[in-house]
Amino acid sequence: MSPAEEEKSLPLPQRWPRASKFALSACAAAVAELVTFPLDLTKTRLQIQGEAAVRLDGAAAGQTAPYRGMLRTAAGIVQEEGLGKLWQGATPAVYRHIVYSGVRMVVYEHLRDSVLCRAEDKTFPLWKAVVGGMSAGAIGQFFASPTDLVKVQMQMEGKRKLEGKPLRFRGVHHAFLKILSEGGIRGLWAGWVPNVQRAALVNMGDLTTYDTVKHFLLLNTPLVDNSVTHSVSSVCSGLVAAVLGTPADVVKTRIMNQPRDKQGRGLLYKSSMDCLIQTVQGEGFMSLYKGFIPTWMRMAPWSLVFWLTYEQIRRICGVSSF
Repeated sequence: MSPAEEEKSLPLPQRWPRASKFALSACAAAVAELVTFPLDLTKTRLQIQGEAAVRLDGAAAGQTAPYRGMLRTAAGIVQEEGLGKLWQGATPAVYRHIVYSGVRMVVYEHLRDSVLCRAEDKTFPLWKAVVGGMSAGAIGQFFASPTDLVKVQMQMEGKRKLEGKPLRFRGVHHAFLKILSEGGIRGLWAGWVPNVQRAALVNMGDLTTYDTVKHFLLLNTPLVDNSVTHSVSSVCSGLVAAVLGTPADVVKTRIMNQPRDKQGRGLLYKSSMDCLIQTVQGEGFMSLYKGFIPTWMRMAPWSLVFWLTYEQIRRICGVSSF
């Protein structure tokens, strides 16, 4: 059998390992996103409530809503807008995770196995895992930033309707086209800096923690590579990711949701640092952790669903464990 014929006879994951891992991680991320999306919507609404810059904007005077906690915010969305609105913005969120999770997982494994080179016994120094996790998250999020922008803005459409403001978008594709027509290509990457910063921190918590905890358990405890080990590792990764990523997530959400001029420049914040300073000065340091509970409550089950699904479909498809 010739080398070409031999290659064609190999299973798909062995012929195109990176493409296969991209597809598998994208599928797992889509499942996790749909299951936990209502918590993401609640988190986004909480991060916008009480926004100091909006209170200072004359056009928005008198239109701010009283602050509500996680449960009251979720209940209010259902009562005021309908149950289906808990999944408003889910389509661009799934698009985002197809790109984001697919890229970050492939990049992290490539860095771990080929660039940073983990040892033969599967040990991987923490500093290398941190570098790999932050780099993979930043690269994945940069490519996915336009879909994240559309997701955030669509999540706020129900709130705009209740405030008597005109809706900005008729759907996902209209949102992409409108943002593109108003701000050009640059407009699609509005808020990409805090977005990438957040993703780097979140993946330092998520990928780094999951990989480190999983292989620590396998090397130092009687646990084997099964769902129990995956579950423990994913719960740890969700908590660390929420703690590290929430402040950057608040800044990212506010920059992405702010109104913009014809050149695509923000009207409320000049940069992510300006948003950070205004938020802390106007609302206090703890405002950076607005939405932390739903963020954590979302990241924990999101990580659990994603990692369990990802590890299982890798096993079913004949791909080695992460």
